[in-house]
This record gives sequence, C-alpha cells and structure tokens, in this order.
Amino acid sequence: MDSMYESPFGGRYASEEMLYIFSPAMKFRTWRRLWIALAKAEQKLGLNISDEQIAELTAFKDDINFDVANQREREVRHDVMAHIYAYGKQCPKAEAIIHLGATSAYVGDNTDIIQMKEGLLLIRKKLVKVIRSLSDFAEKYKDLPTLGFTHFQPAQLTSVGKRATLWINELLMDLNELNYRISSLELLGSKGTTGTQASFLELFDGDHKKVKELEKLIASEIGFSDSVPVSGQTYSRKIDAFVLATLSGIAQSASKFATDLRLLQHLKEIEEPFEKSQIGSSAMPYKRNPMRSERICALSRYVIADSLNPALTASTQWFERTLDDSANKRISIPEGFLAIDSILNIYCNVSEGLVVYPKVIRSRVMEELPFMATENIMMRAVKRGGNRQTLHERIREHSMEAGKRVKEMGLSNDLVDRIANDPLFGLSKSEIEEALDPALYIGRSPEQVEEFIEEYVKPSLETLSDNDEIKTDIRI
Repeated sequence: MDSMYESPFGGRYASEEMLYIFSPAMKFRTWRRLWIALAKAEQKLGLNISDEQIAELTAFKDDINFDVANQREREVRHDVMAHIYAYGKQCPKAEAIIHLGATSAYVGDNTDIIQMKEGLLLIRKKLVKVIRSLSDFAEKYKDLPTLGFTHFQPAQLTSVGKRATLWINELLMDLNELNYRISSLELLGSKGTTGTQASFLELFDGDHKKVKELEKLIASEIGFSDSVPVSGQTYSRKIDAFVLATLSGIAQSASKFATDLRLLQHLKEIEEPFEKSQIGSSAMPYKRNPMRSERICALSRYVIADSLNPALTASTQWFERTLDDSANKRISIPEGFLAIDSILNIYCNVSEGLVVYPKVIRSRVMEELPFMATENIMMRAVKRGGNRQTLHERIREHSMEAGKRVKEMGLSNDLVDRIANDPLFGLSKSEIEEALDPALYIGRSPEQVEEFIEEYVKPSLETLSDNDEIKTDIRI
C-alpha cells in the first residue's frame, strides 16, 4: 500500500486532460509563457531586450528544472522567486530580464485565469456530449408513455422522452452560462504591486501609452482579447466566485438527473449501464445498485458546497490584496474543476447507455390509468344519456373501493370491471378499454420533444461540432 495520501480525483475520478490543466507542469510552463510574452512586449516597446535573450527563454519554456526550483523554494520560501531563479540558471543570458517590472501576481493570477479558461473549455466539450446523448434518447422515446410524478405520487402521464427534455433544458441553461463565462474571462495583465502599473511606468520613462500597449501585447500573445480594466495586486476574487458558481450550476443539474435515475432504477423502469462483471453488492449478489448515479450526486454535493469557498474569499479581501486567498484557492479552484470533470465523465457514460424497460413502464401506467381515464369514461357514458353529476359520484365511489383494494389488500386495480358491471354507465368492458390507450394521455409530449430539440438544442450546439472527439472514460 502507498504510504502517502492521494486525492481520489487523481487516482479514481478525473480525466488525464483535466489533471494536466491543473498540474505543476501546466502551471509552471504557463509562467514561462507569460515571462516570454512580457519580454517580447517590452522589447517591442523599446526596452533593451535582445532576440538572443528571448530565443534562450523560448528554448527552455517547457523544460522545467523542478529540482532546482524546489530546492530554491525551500531556501527562500517564495515559489515565484524560486522559479525565476531556476529559469535563470537555464537561461543565463536572459536571467537579468526575466520578470522585469512584474510582481508575483503577474504569473500567478494570469496563470489562474488561463487554467480556468482551459478547464471551462474542456468542461464545455463534455457537457455538449451529454446534451447530445440525452437528445438522442429523448427523440427515441418521445412517444413512450410513462407515469408522471408530482411529489413522487402518480400524476398525469408524460413520455420518457419528454422527461429527458427536462434534464436537457437545465444543461442548456448551464451551457449558456458556461459560454458567457468563457467569453468574459480576462487576464489580470501587467498591473504591478498595487494595480497602479507604477513599475512599468518607470520602465517606460513615464510613457502611459506604452504601459497600456504592454498589456494588449501580452494578452494577444497569450490568446486573450484583453485584461481587466482595473485591479489591486490581484484580479477581483469575484471572478473565481463566478466560475465556481458556474460549476455549481452544472453540478445541480447533474445531481437532479442522477436523483431521478436512482428513483427510476428503484422502480425498475430505467437503469444506468451495468457491466457483465460488475458487482452491485458484496453481500447481495442479485443487486444492481445505481452506483454511478450515486457518485454523480456525491460529487455534485461537493462542488455545490465548494462554490462557497471563493465567495467567502472574495468577500473578505482587504484593500489591494491579502494572502488569505492563496491557500484556499490552491485547493478549492482545481478540485472544483476536477470534481465537475469527474461528474461529466460519469454523466456521459450513463447517458450513452441508459437501459429502458418499456413493459415495466407500461405495467405501472396501466395500474394507474383507470383512475386518470375516469373523465373520458364519464364523458362517453354521458353521451349515452347518463347524468354527469350522478356518474361523477358513482365513479368516485368505485375509485375509492378500487383504491382500497390496491392499498389495503394488495390486489390488482379492478376499477374497469366495476364500471363495466355497473348498468348506470351502459358501457362494455371493451368500450371502456378503448379509453385506456396511454397514448391518449401524453398530450403534446412527442411534439414538444421534437420542437425543443429542433428550436433550442440544435441551435445551441451547431457551432460546437467537434465535441464528439472528447474522451470521457471512467476508471472506477
């Protein structure tokens, strides 16, 4: 057994792609990209930085000498200074101009934004994959009648596909929020120690235009359109709160779906995938527990709670900056992303392999349908000359007796036989059964599915056609 704790996100749940985004390799390679972008921009704006120095920095941009950096950090207790030192050891000609005019937040905060954007882009691909799978499912079962539930009590019929559109609709809301969050992310830029850009103004001899241009050049080099307009030493921690709120929204939708599926699996109507050699219970070999849906709910709960971390951090920052955000941020942001990544990996797997049992669904529908069909049956009897008020009271009486038979005696629903044998109605059993076609009671469910997918889902996904390539394997 390993003697060191390992986060379950690394060993069990999250994908290699998301783990890399928040890895030390990604982080420190991004720091070097930012130092190169800073040097290029400063050179372009007239500072004495040579092509040779930039070439040297570029040659070692991905070759992180972690041993040197780690040893230096133990000595100086400062990660940024340790990595400047390590980079300088590899690039002696450029050592003097690394991090010129910048503060630690230049690499730290800009990297955080870059990592979050990359994480959101990966999440969007997986979210879209789930929406596509559920849309296929909804179309396939758009006209399969199923018992609706309010308060988890039998209600009017809907269709299996129509119910799936409720899950999809929430995911579309999340996708819209995700798109906005991705498009609105901006770098911190090059703001200096308290956000005044004083160090850069000094470097450029008081030339305000060059200081402003510096930020634009850096953002362009890194692939962003702009930087935040004003800041203290750091970007506003509300940005982290916004991002985690977006992840929390996805977790809420995923948990709703997984909870519904857990209930449906209990009813034996729809199940999550179950592999041939999968074990449901160590004590009860016959069980097929909804363990993937349960894991979605468990991890979703974590993300929803985690979203409070950056919100509390944002609300307690002092003036231009404090450092009480740092330790919390190192944990809450990456793990929020790793958890959502894990959730969507499972959600993709489950949504692609849902198992539907139409006969069980129909059986449950037919147990309840006689009660729901009483209005139609009554109208048929009225057309034969019956009195609506008298028939209503008689149906009420028959329904109560049939309900007692089901609940108290555990017997089948005999409401149809009771009405057929009551001469007051003047209807044969076959005539009554004509009113018991479930398709008559699902309203516009099939049409709603078709319209929703055509008018809302497809337009939302039409610019994201490359997302089927994404891997969403689950390891455990």
